[in-house]
Amino acid sequence: MDTKTSWSAPVEQRPELSAPAFPGTPSEFITVLAHYHRAEIARMAGWRDRIDRTTNWAITVVGAMLSVSLSTPTAHHGVVLFAMVLVLLLLVIESRRYRFFDVYRARVRRLERNYYAQVLAPEKDIEKGWTKVLGDDLRRPRFHISLEQAISRRLRRNYCWLFVILLLAWLLKITSAKLQPGAGQEEFGFSLPDWLGNAAIGPLPGWLVVLGVVAFYGWLAYAAFRHYEAEGELAYGNVHV
Repeated sequence: MDTKTSWSAPVEQRPELSAPAFPGTPSEFITVLAHYHRAEIARMAGWRDRIDRTTNWAITVVGAMLSVSLSTPTAHHGVVLFAMVLVLLLLVIESRRYRFFDVYRARVRRLERNYYAQVLAPEKDIEKGWTKVLGDDLRRPRFHISLEQAISRRLRRNYCWLFVILLLAWLLKITSAKLQPGAGQEEFGFSLPDWLGNAAIGPLPGWLVVLGVVAFYGWLAYAAFRHYEAEGELAYGNVHV
C-alpha cells in the first residue's frame, strides 16, 4: 500500500507501529550506554564551545574599547563605562548558555560516577536510584542551577578579571592629566575635585557617576562571592567550569 494512502486512511485501517527495540542482553545494553554517553559528551562540548566564544567576544570588546579610550586624550572616559555595560550583557548571555551546558554536564558526570567509575574501581557506596534520576531528567529536562548561580560562577572564573581591568582603566582615565583634553605635564590630577570633574558625563555630575560605578562594582562583588550550597559537581571538588 502506498505510504500516503496508508496514513490518510482511518485510524483502524492504518498499519500498526512496532515498539522500539530495547536491549535484550548485557552487551546490547552496554552498547546503548556507550552511544548515549558519546551523544551527551557531544552536546556538552557544543555548549562549552558557545561559552568559550562568548568569553572571546568579551575579551575582544575590552581590548577594543581600551585601545580607543586610552589611545588619545580626546577620547571620552564614557567609552570605558560603555565597555562595562557590554561586558555585563555578554556575562548574562554566557550565564544563560552555561545553564544549558550544566544540564548535559550533570548527565555525563552522573553516568561516569555511577557506572564507568564502578567498572574501573567498584565501591560499595554509590548514588542510589541514579538510573531513575537520569531517566526522569531525560523525560522532563530542567535546569539544575539558577541564572544567579550561573552569573556567580562565570564571574569568579573569568569575568571578574575583565571588570577589574576596566575599572583600573577608568580610574587611570579620570585621574591622569595626560589623558584629558588639553593634556598637561602632570601625570595625575592634584585634587579630588579635579578627578570628580573629569568623571562627569554631560549633565551628570562626576560624584553621581562615581557613585554609580561604586554601586555597580559592589553588586558584582556580591554576585561573585555570594555563598550557595554545594550542589551538582560543586559537591565533588573544584573540577568544574
